Amino acid sequence: QVRLVESGGGLVQPGGSLRLSCVASGFTFRDHAMAWYRQAPGKEREMIARILSTGVTIDYADSVKGRFAISRDNVGNTLHLQMNSLKSADTAVYYCKALAFGYWGQGTQVTVSS
Repeated sequence: QVRLVESGGGLVQPGGSLRLSCVASGFTFRDHAMAWYRQAPGKEREMIARILSTGVTIDYADSVKGRFAISRDNVGNTLHLQMNSLKSADTAVYYCKALAFGYWGQGTQVTVSS
């Protein structure tokens, strides 16, 4: 059974940083493309970063390009999202997902506010 457990969210001031993690189980993590999504209040869930299985190919949404960095640890079955220069517009629940499967974790709340 696919399981995804996100962590690392919290309350941070504008300009601050957070590092999110997602521990995956129930599938062969190293063989699958992974992504981070977020859903802000009143908005649809959107993909913000994607990384293929080898970690060589990475894509970002324009809204986070240059500020966020996705990475993966194929030994520890963990996906990361380093978020820098955070803005109030980044406030959302953040989710990780294996692109081949339709499962979601519980998400982790990120709130950017002074």
